[in-house]
Amino acid sequence: MKRKVLIIFLSLILIIGALTTTVSATSKNSKNQITEESVQTMIDQKVESAVTTAVTEMQQNQDAQKEENNTEEESSGIGMIAAAIATGLGCIGAGIAVAVVASSAVGAISENPSLLGKTIIFAGLAEGIAIYGLIIAIMILNKV
Repeated sequence: MKRKVLIIFLSLILIIGALTTTVSATSKNSKNQITEESVQTMIDQKVESAVTTAVTEMQQNQDAQKEENNTEEESSGIGMIAAAIATGLGCIGAGIAVAVVASSAVGAISENPSLLGKTIIFAGLAEGIAIYGLIIAIMILNKV
């Protein structure tokens, strides 16, 4: 009799344990199950996050390009000013040199007409200063 009671008792424990395990496994599965709505919500969140990140990166790239263009425009403007200064100062220097050489040449030619060729060479050398300024300006503009 004790043996039958013990077998029934152990059988009941096994049955209760099996039912408890099955019930807890079922409840865990129901908790871990992902519904279609939650999946769609997660997808929407990820897409929104990706779009926000892409828009932010595009805005940063546009801002960087605008800043780079502004820097290029500033350096381009400075290059133009440098070319203008080189040409202007070269021409002013040439004008002063030609004025001095020409007035001296006129005085020398009036005394001795055979000095005409030499005085033209000196006037040409003075005009070369303007050409040097122009060459430097062209070189500056090629760098800009």
